[in-house]
Amino acid sequence: MPESDRGLAVAQLVINFTIAAICVGIAVIFTLHLQTLIKHTSSLFFCSVMLSSWYGGLWPGLFAAFLSYIALDYYFIPPIYALGISPEQTPDMIVFVATALFISWLNGNQKRAKDSLRDARDQLDARVRERTAELEKTNKRLKAEIAEREAAEGGLIRARSEIARIARITTVGELAASIAHELNQPLGSIVTSADACLRWLGAEPANLDEAREAVAAIIRDATRASGVLVRIRGLLRREGSGRERLDINEIIREVIALSDSELRRNAIDLETELPENLPCVVVDRVLLQQVVLNLVMNAMEAMRSVCDRARVVRIRTREGNSDTIVVLVEDSGVGVDVAHSSEIFNAFYTTKAEGIGMGLSISRSIVEAHGGRLWAVAKEGPGSIFCFTLPIEK
Repeated sequence: MPESDRGLAVAQLVINFTIAAICVGIAVIFTLHLQTLIKHTSSLFFCSVMLSSWYGGLWPGLFAAFLSYIALDYYFIPPIYALGISPEQTPDMIVFVATALFISWLNGNQKRAKDSLRDARDQLDARVRERTAELEKTNKRLKAEIAEREAAEGGLIRARSEIARIARITTVGELAASIAHELNQPLGSIVTSADACLRWLGAEPANLDEAREAVAAIIRDATRASGVLVRIRGLLRREGSGRERLDINEIIREVIALSDSELRRNAIDLETELPENLPCVVVDRVLLQQVVLNLVMNAMEAMRSVCDRARVVRIRTREGNSDTIVVLVEDSGVGVDVAHSSEIFNAFYTTKAEGIGMGLSISRSIVEAHGGRLWAVAKEGPGSIFCFTLPIEK
């Protein structure tokens, strides 16, 4: 026990013994003054013993019992003012002493039990406070970790979005020659029609009918060029357009319009099976355009070295099981290498000399984010089939 605690215990014991002596002294005074009214002179002494043992414990109670015995013998049991008891008073004193000892023992045990309960409660409170402090610290750490994780997840989402946009830019870069040709044709037609319009207007007399037809041709070609630019701008936007309820066939037709010139330039036939009245899906138009365009571009790339058979890209849609729409992009190219079939969807894996290896990985992430899945299927003949599913909007 530390020295300070030992000193406090001794001081408390002295106080308890002092209180016991005071209680006995009070009992003596009151009994001397009220002995004519009190039938049993030991009554107040019993009270002093009870009070001393209840407050101070066993030893102050025994001390009070001893002092009570001395006081009764000296002040109230003949011979008065002298110590010593007669044989007739001995049984009463024995009963008093035994009762006083029992009361001291009983109250002492009760006090020890109360002290033990108080100590247990204090220890429990201390442990609860310690545990609460630990939990508060843990909670703060968890909150900090959650905030860091949310910030990291936000950064990851932004990084994925930017990577997806870069992949779209890369894909459009691969289409650059076809897009330039696609724009050059209507622009050349506009110049030709405008020149013709000026000639018809400059004739004597002016040929207004031919001029009107030339202006209509200008409008038609300008609308065509504008449509190409709108599709490119939509595909290159930094963020998606948000999910909306769309016809998957409409998205595929937009991609076909964007890649049609590249298909013609590479002498690739396009076949489509796009049934009408398919259920709609809730998708991000730009992101799904990116998926379909990437699969079409991969199909064209797979057929660049094909010379002994027709180059064909076939796009099909159908309603699948479990309330899904299935989209299939099939080619007649070199096919998927079985040895690498499990790796083609990994990030940065590519078989192209100038590829970045992100197209299929991003496409799978986009499809899975929409609640579907993307996979490759080997064909019985030459080529491969890439399939993805999307849940039907109900």
